[in-house]
Amino acid sequence: MKVGEAMNKGAHVVSTNDTIKKAAAIMADEDVGFLPVEDNDRLVGMITDRDIVLRCVAQGKDGKARVRDAMTNDVKYCFEDEDLDLVMENMAEQQVRRLPVMSRDKRLIGILSLADAARMHTPDVVGIAFSGVVAPGGRHAGDQGHV
Repeated sequence: MKVGEAMNKGAHVVSTNDTIKKAAAIMADEDVGFLPVEDNDRLVGMITDRDIVLRCVAQGKDGKARVRDAMTNDVKYCFEDEDLDLVMENMAEQQVRRLPVMSRDKRLIGILSLADAARMHTPDVVGIAFSGVVAPGGRHAGDQGHV
């Protein structure tokens, strides 16, 4: 099975210059905890509800802070035509729960989450991936690129 068969098509995106308040409002409206971040029509980061709490709220910043102040610059992604099993293994290794999905011309076309993969796989395969994601000691920074 390919990633494109399991992913959620489309994705709400925020800009590095958008406010944290705008990002949080989109997350609330869409019931998501993760948004890809773009700059000049290029994927440059990701922001999660946790990023907002740890990098803004906990440091006394208000909703006027910019997405660039809280986002994670470490962009991990996968391609729509990749094998879902391999991508899930990589998600476990990298300890990520969600990935932007790119077309081969590097356009954002969707999001793959472990929950999406769980709907397509047996519980044992998903359990292995999930156990890797929740294991202590994950990477929180590093090189940008393909998972």
